[in-house]
Amino acid sequence: MKFDFDDILIMPAEMTNIDSRSEIYEFDNMGGLPLFTAPMDTVVSEDNEHFFRQENINVVLPRKQETEMSPKTSFSRWLSYSLRQFEEAFINHDQPLDKKHYILIDVANGHMPSVYEMTKTAKQKYGDSLVLMVGNVANPETYGLLSEAGADYVRIGIGNGGGCLTTQQTGIGYPMGSLIEETYEVSLSLDNPAKIVADGGFKKYADIIKALAIGADYVMLGSILNKALESAGETVDEEGERVDQYRPSAESYLKAGGKLYKTFRGMSTKEVQSSWGKKNLKTSEGVVRRNEVKYTVEGWVNNFESYLRSAMSYTGKKELHHFIGGVNFNNITLNSFRRFNK
Repeated sequence: MKFDFDDILIMPAEMTNIDSRSEIYEFDNMGGLPLFTAPMDTVVSEDNEHFFRQENINVVLPRKQETEMSPKTSFSRWLSYSLRQFEEAFINHDQPLDKKHYILIDVANGHMPSVYEMTKTAKQKYGDSLVLMVGNVANPETYGLLSEAGADYVRIGIGNGGGCLTTQQTGIGYPMGSLIEETYEVSLSLDNPAKIVADGGFKKYADIIKALAIGADYVMLGSILNKALESAGETVDEEGERVDQYRPSAESYLKAGGKLYKTFRGMSTKEVQSSWGKKNLKTSEGVVRRNEVKYTVEGWVNNFESYLRSAMSYTGKKELHHFIGGVNFNNITLNSFRRFNK
């Protein structure tokens, strides 16, 4: 049987030599948190990316229309391209890159041979000048193939996200807990394993911490970050009136007990397809909904860091890279889950 996050609990170390959480370093080797924004237009945009950056969250901007794409510009954040856009911009582009580029090939089905071939060709052509994230995949062996092709990061997870209906409608998927664990096992057998980016379906802090403990290098978040006041989703009050979420009055309204709501939508919805200028709209595998605003980005991150440091202290891991895939966990019964699920 495969498992998900509610089916396991992380086991504390037999004895830990950590006396204070201040001894713990919960960041990656570049000083960032092990988090990515999902490339969703109701989460992040060029207008609000600084809110995530200043809290050490790695930003991945959503895809744009072709007229807005330019491989000649140097960016320090990740840009998203469709497979065809990527081919036009990087494979058919003969000029060398001026600086390092961080690029996500943003496709729903990373199992296609074209994703593998494009990855291999691009990395052979640009080397370390192009940092490449590919996916999504839901087969540990596909992660291995894409790593061997030269991918620097691989997104794993299909159908788990709050804005995605793929698994519900097609029956395709892989329980995220098992997918992370088995992908991590594959990574240990590789000479140059890609970073594992667990993408989709995270509902609470413990889900993220368990994903890291099992073996994910990073977790990509959509709906959790959409519920932050500063997310890019259209914001309305209880009467349905539009609110500028970036004005101080919006946070004051929230702190005074007012309720605000955000539009949240999957990137395969017909709404998004239309915004990309597509004429022939495909059957949607995404949803559009309203999420209630629950916190600010800063408030959520403060809590996440505190809970992550606590988990690391219980397991005796002072550094993040020792915590990732480096702890033990137990499978639990539904009754065990119910006992602590308050």
